[in-house]
Amino acid sequence: MLDLWYKNAVIYSLNVATYKDGNGDGIGDFKGLTEQIDHMAQLGVNCLWLLPFYPSPGLDHGYDVTDYYNVAPSLGTLGDFVEFSHQARLRGLRLIVDLPINHTSEQHPWFQQARADPTSPYWDYYVWSKTEPESSTADLVFPGFQLSVWTYDLSAQAWYYHRFYQHQPDLNIGCPAVRDEIFKILGFWLELGVSGFRIDAAPFVVEEIRPDRPAKHRYEFFGELRDFLSWRKGDSVLLAEANVAPGEFDHYFGNGSRIHLLFAFLLNQHLFLALARETAEPLRSCLAALPQLPQFAQWAQFLRNHDELDLGRLTREERDDVYAAFAPRREMQLYGRGIRRRLACMLNNDRRRIELAFSLMFSLPGTPVVYYGDELGMGDDLMLPERWPVRTCMQWSDDKNGGFSASSGRLLHHMIGDGEYGPAKVNVIAQQRDPDSLFNWLRRLVEMRQSCPEIGWGALTLPESDCPAVLVQRFTWEGKSMITVHNLSQAQCNPRINDLPGGRRLTDVFGNRIYASKAESDAAIELDGFGYRWFRID
Repeated sequence: MLDLWYKNAVIYSLNVATYKDGNGDGIGDFKGLTEQIDHMAQLGVNCLWLLPFYPSPGLDHGYDVTDYYNVAPSLGTLGDFVEFSHQARLRGLRLIVDLPINHTSEQHPWFQQARADPTSPYWDYYVWSKTEPESSTADLVFPGFQLSVWTYDLSAQAWYYHRFYQHQPDLNIGCPAVRDEIFKILGFWLELGVSGFRIDAAPFVVEEIRPDRPAKHRYEFFGELRDFLSWRKGDSVLLAEANVAPGEFDHYFGNGSRIHLLFAFLLNQHLFLALARETAEPLRSCLAALPQLPQFAQWAQFLRNHDELDLGRLTREERDDVYAAFAPRREMQLYGRGIRRRLACMLNNDRRRIELAFSLMFSLPGTPVVYYGDELGMGDDLMLPERWPVRTCMQWSDDKNGGFSASSGRLLHHMIGDGEYGPAKVNVIAQQRDPDSLFNWLRRLVEMRQSCPEIGWGALTLPESDCPAVLVQRFTWEGKSMITVHNLSQAQCNPRINDLPGGRRLTDVFGNRIYASKAESDAAIELDGFGYRWFRID
């Protein structure tokens, strides 16, 4: 029998280098991560997603890899990783590791050998052109920070393709040796206890580029990866980063035989539009328009992550509304399409709105993903460039360096110093002790979500209410049903919900406070401003 554990999981995303320094050298490492593993276990999550920890020059937060079969020396050794993997397994925590296989670092030995010798077997690992292609300035991923997708290399005397920065030459997915190498990378980490892989930039991974012909997409490669995992470790998963239009979802899920989980970028963008406008309509319409997924497929729901909040699939008017609400100043925006702020800052550190956003995300169909520090309401530092403001060091205590490091020198990554979001006011130890903290509230939400398999497994319907600010979702699975009700407006309301069976009792199981009991399902439901309630239908 297949183990579809990911259907009812809660994933926690972190960067080893900014999580906990275990040896006092000013950078997080696997020793420190292992020391703090009980924090994640206490939160109640059951899967960890580790951002890249491979050897790297560090020009793109570790996504510029120089060795896929090792750990960056500053983060520890393979032995340290295996010890961490073992301790995670003892606590029931699965591991998903990032897999940046669209490109390597220009310092990777494969690229160095390719640029030095066109007859090298590694020449075909990359995409080359003897003349500058006409499309060299088209489809920039980082407008304003990236000048071209083709760069001339003096050593090779040829142009090489890079979808992202010029120090990240793209791998050639059309090369059989590259595909075989990727299978070896997966097999290597599976042997060390990994349960899955997050495929970075998935649309570009399968894009075969040739300077003399149109691009070709090898979506079948996702199926080949899935087949490999199924034979090596049947319960391992693929989690893909693909901000694509609904018409392209089938390329990734197939008939349930390709990607297991796909980040729900479209829902994420409409969630923030709904929060900005204080109306449920954008989110409700998006949910209604999503296709029914194959049996083994699943959405990965999130609020924020380590990149910008991408609003590129909204219209200009919609994007401006989100900017006005959550990023009104230019330095809060990025690439003309995104927001480079943490969740708590976007919501003005308003506990009601933060709870509403989390409750809403956890109730959407799929698997919730929490970004490290957001369980505390950590802030950002807009003085840092590009996407770095949301990648500051974890705040463990009110001690020096926020308890992140005992180093007396300078930290490699930035720590928020003081103010509303500094460690003196936002840290793990203080929130663990406070029963009313955001951390302890989120811990209860994680526990509630894992006791509601209807959301991860069930069929979704969208009952209507007589209040436009209220989103109602109903999930049904194996004869059991539950509904979640969220008021996206600051105004209190008492909506009535249509399409519920008459005479059925609604049992309150989670909410922003204890409400007076409403026995019958046809009674109006009391909701505070930014209030939320989860019910079981008896």
